[in-house]
Amino acid sequence: MKDARKRVLIVDDSAAVRQVMSEIVNADKRLEVMATAGDPFQASERIRDEVPDVIVLDIEMPRMDGLTFLRRLMAQRPIPVVICSSLVGQGTKTLEAVVSAGAVDVIEKPSSGTRQKLLDSRTHIQDAILGASLARLDRRTTMKIRPNLSADAVIAPPSRCAMLKTTDKVVVIGASTGGTEALANVLESLPPYSPPIVIVQHMPEAFTSAFAQRLDKKCKITVKEARNDDRVMRGQALIAPGGRHTLLTRSGANYQVEVKEGPLVHRHRPSVDVLFRSTARVAGANAVGIILTGMGDDGAQGLKEMRDTGAATYGQSEKSCVVYGMPAQAKKMGAVQSEMDLYEISKLVASLNH
Repeated sequence: MKDARKRVLIVDDSAAVRQVMSEIVNADKRLEVMATAGDPFQASERIRDEVPDVIVLDIEMPRMDGLTFLRRLMAQRPIPVVICSSLVGQGTKTLEAVVSAGAVDVIEKPSSGTRQKLLDSRTHIQDAILGASLARLDRRTTMKIRPNLSADAVIAPPSRCAMLKTTDKVVVIGASTGGTEALANVLESLPPYSPPIVIVQHMPEAFTSAFAQRLDKKCKITVKEARNDDRVMRGQALIAPGGRHTLLTRSGANYQVEVKEGPLVHRHRPSVDVLFRSTARVAGANAVGIILTGMGDDGAQGLKEMRDTGAATYGQSEKSCVVYGMPAQAKKMGAVQSEMDLYEISKLVASLNH
């Protein structure tokens, strides 16, 4: 049935974590717990009887660690997996390993006060699981590595008279589920002297720095987590930090970013809409907006405002998306000039300012 709940298998050696995660999943009418397991061997037995839509998986477990199980699962019977572990916020190696192994999304499990902190993050957890359930894993193999407030809560309404066109283009990109690998695919192909890029990837606060460091090691351009008043420069991509909004600003001929606190926008912080609407306001036709794979509609309104002020706007093609949600909503609103595969997007960005 079209409206059937997505079935979730929770794999964690802690009975307390299994219980609270079950409460969080079952509280969402879109989801239901199919089963729970204390380790990967129990999980394998469950999967033999019934295949879940999503697996929520810990890393540290007895008999077999979660990373090994994830790799075996993806090699033998791919199922969307959301990693929930206290290890993923401690550095780039674990985060890179689970993403490279095929995890669709990552949730940081708190090391103390686990129950209440997980409950406080229930909306994010529910959205991550639902997004993973919609992921098309065959699309991943083609890639190489709260209230629903509007962006008005964070920035002023967009100006009808954006800045006049100048020499350098500025590229802004928004992504969510499946976006970590999509961004890697695009950025790793860029030459060193590429146009300036600012990115919002829906990601918790603990992960954005590690994600930026991971990309920086693999790319010819510099990739770093954005800080307030950072200059937006050629040969560099700035990743919006988790837990705060990032806006494009301008001082004379120079673009900068403003990193600020603010309410959730479209259930996210950072929000793609906040970045895109600020770009429409200060850059106008001098900007290029790109919306990549992800669930929901964050970024659609902002991209439409960018197009209305003369910016070039693009969406990731349905066939190359892990989740064709955000690009689909933007297209539906008339915000997307044309859709492209990731290779075409990378080629487009590389060609700007030449």
